[in-house]
Amino acid sequence: MSLSLELGPVMIDIAGTELTQIDIDRLSHPLVGGVILFARNYSNIAQLSQLTQHIHALRTPSLLIAVDHEGGRVQRFIQGFTKLPAMRELGVIWDQRTELARHLAFQVGYVLAAELNACGIDFSFTPVLDIDHGTSSVIGDRAFHSDPDVVINLAQCITQGLKKGGMLAVAKHFPGHGYIQADSHLQACVDDRSLNDIGKIDLIPFRRMIDYGVSGIMVAHVIFPKVDQKPAGFSAVWLQQVLRTELQFDGCIFSDDLTMRGAGVEFCETMLQRAQAALSAGCDMILVCNNKDGVDEILQALQWDMLATSRLRLARMHAKQLADSMLKLREQKDYIQAVDEIDSIKKA
Repeated sequence: MSLSLELGPVMIDIAGTELTQIDIDRLSHPLVGGVILFARNYSNIAQLSQLTQHIHALRTPSLLIAVDHEGGRVQRFIQGFTKLPAMRELGVIWDQRTELARHLAFQVGYVLAAELNACGIDFSFTPVLDIDHGTSSVIGDRAFHSDPDVVINLAQCITQGLKKGGMLAVAKHFPGHGYIQADSHLQACVDDRSLNDIGKIDLIPFRRMIDYGVSGIMVAHVIFPKVDQKPAGFSAVWLQQVLRTELQFDGCIFSDDLTMRGAGVEFCETMLQRAQAALSAGCDMILVCNNKDGVDEILQALQWDMLATSRLRLARMHAKQLADSMLKLREQKDYIQAVDEIDSIKKA
């Protein structure tokens, strides 16, 4: 019998390919609202489907299950899944054959969502809206293009494909992670440009995708000192003034992983302080990954009255299930054609 409990604001990871009792205890905590999966949580499709079924059965409404599954070098599940191209490959095709690039982006989004959906996953943190400035060590070929208009067009096609596969889009990394060379996983990242300069290029895809109706946005652990001294994910200036008020985004705001080095700001020495700061700034859901002590610290001590609007935003992120198994998905003509067309990208 599942536990009747509203979704909380914390998304955490789990240890392995099946739930331990410690995992179950953490996932049953009122502050938890979701699970993010990694490559270590996957051995094969049957195992993944069983794992997600177990997670969803723990609570009502079911916990959200997410993954970073973009394509290219950021694809958590490989064996048994279609190998998806890096988004830059779609940008390269755009420069040669625009309509083909649109079509292939749609097919990539569809296959990405349909395969994850068939295995019980609610959404992936994709598409990447960062501009390829040619300098970032962590973004690189994860970005579609250096031209914001191309990024917008291809991101919209990806989003349409995700929708066909039963999944909503979560754009990242607001307000842009493509300009700086540093990797926020490993070190503090500072972008010295003004808000006006950022708005002329990096914010354009976010603005347009918000108008397009994107459901979620993940925020970058980047400091823009000419806007605010706090990293964007901890900044009410970025989240409340810019994202909510100026850009009028009413979807779900996700923090990036609070354990990343880029989140280790001076005013947040502990994981509990980081969690409180990110939520207070305006995040609906915070991610805490690969840090069990940090997760336990937050679950034991965080005091947070979650707004009804945040709960509603999270509830909307559940996938619409269109195929109840990968086996049935592989019998569908649209899927077969899409996979063949994606495979042709790699052979070109």
